[in-house]
Amino acid sequence: MTRTVTVGVDGSPESRAAADWAAREALLRKLPLRIVHVWNWAPYTFAPGALSAEAERHWAERIPREVGTDISGRHPGLEVSAERFEGETATTLLAASKDAEVLALGSRGLGAMVGFLVGSVAMATVARAERPVVLVRAGERAQDEYRAGTGAGTGDEPAVGTAYRNVVLGLDLARPDDDVIGHAFEAAARRETGLRVVHTWSPPTVYDFDPGLVGEEVMAELASRATTALAEVLRSWRGKYPQVPVFEQVLTGRPGERLVAASADASLVVVGRRVRSSPLGAHTGSVAHAVIHHATAPVAVVPHE
Repeated sequence: MTRTVTVGVDGSPESRAAADWAAREALLRKLPLRIVHVWNWAPYTFAPGALSAEAERHWAERIPREVGTDISGRHPGLEVSAERFEGETATTLLAASKDAEVLALGSRGLGAMVGFLVGSVAMATVARAERPVVLVRAGERAQDEYRAGTGAGTGDEPAVGTAYRNVVLGLDLARPDDDVIGHAFEAAARRETGLRVVHTWSPPTVYDFDPGLVGEEVMAELASRATTALAEVLRSWRGKYPQVPVFEQVLTGRPGERLVAASADASLVVVGRRVRSSPLGAHTGSVAHAVIHHATAPVAVVPHE
């Protein structure tokens, strides 16, 4: 089956932002864009409250068609298809995106200081997806992906000489995964920008006392070991992607908080989600959970073993 960039839309501002992001991503990847709407999602916020079944069906048919028409008009060189499905939303989205390179979904933005209100559908989809899922906040624009002073040109087309912001990768040295790392390097290569790799570690406790009591020499040695380990993990990747400038950061603190801070100057944040065998609950992991709720850039959640 043809590989695509797939986006789930429901007519809301955040899903429209996700569709715009997905169109740009499809152009970067030179792939078709597939727009999917699943009937049973909550009606668009500003739609009339009392709709008959026939009116709801008509509304559901309009959403992907109108989004597709809008995208095609702004990106005439992009192959766009639009489809409507019926069923349980997360399950249907997962089935529709099985052969997608990436699935984009919207996140309802509540402001940079408050973070995202990620809907139950998005969370359920992220937790169960076998393909990377990118969450895009409402209000995300093409020019937000570029460095200050470069912006975008006319409409969604980049201006000449624009430069993407770095891609940010949150890397866990305890379980570095090739799928996650590869996704980040590929994203940076496609954007012809740098990759900022952030690894965060916490000082050890000493007999249950404050980690701050750990001596400076011990702290320096631990930081040095983490820096060396990070460089070793990335060594072969630097060889595979010599065109991608890599900036390594070893920091102390909470990984989620560090990645959220880094997202302020990122075109994309990439985090991993460990696939769990248990069918119960939403398994996104604490770091991914924090980042997708509070990051100010689009967040790619990449599943891995």
